[in-house]
Amino acid sequence: MGQDAPQQRMVPPQDEPAASRPEPVQTEDVRTHQPEPQVQGRRPAAANGPPQCLLVDDSRMIRKVARRIIESVGYQVNEAENGEEALAKCKIAMPDLILLDWDMPVMTGIEFLAALRATQGAKRPKVVFCTTKSGAFDIHKGIDVGADEYVTKPFNEASLLDKLIKIGAA
Repeated sequence: MGQDAPQQRMVPPQDEPAASRPEPVQTEDVRTHQPEPQVQGRRPAAANGPPQCLLVDDSRMIRKVARRIIESVGYQVNEAENGEEALAKCKIAMPDLILLDWDMPVMTGIEFLAALRATQGAKRPKVVFCTTKSGAFDIHKGIDVGADEYVTKPFNEASLLDKLIKIGAA
């Protein structure tokens, strides 16, 4: 943002110092097509509780690391070890965000995402691939199937949060 550009600031809560205030982010409410303000780094609580995230990875360690990061921005986290388990959980309750591994037993991330995008109803969760596949072909394939963003493993908190901010999920 240039120095001459006007900046909008939100009034911080009384317990938050002014220096730590995040910039507002503008998104669109898909139902009304009206601007919907959001604050970077924080997810607004849904009317029925905190936003939901589904972590889908066959590695318990990756799920543990990702859970810590995702919970730090206000999500309630659920886990699945493969695409088939994740698809079953999505049929019960569609999450707001899905962090998805590519290579998993039973059903891969690509297979899961193709099935999810083919069958889902009105609620379209944000999907971020978290995978070791880093080639341009793989990235394009993931995005083409329906991913909103892509982060390569190993990832750290800053890189994952950056991707979540880019898609309006943090």
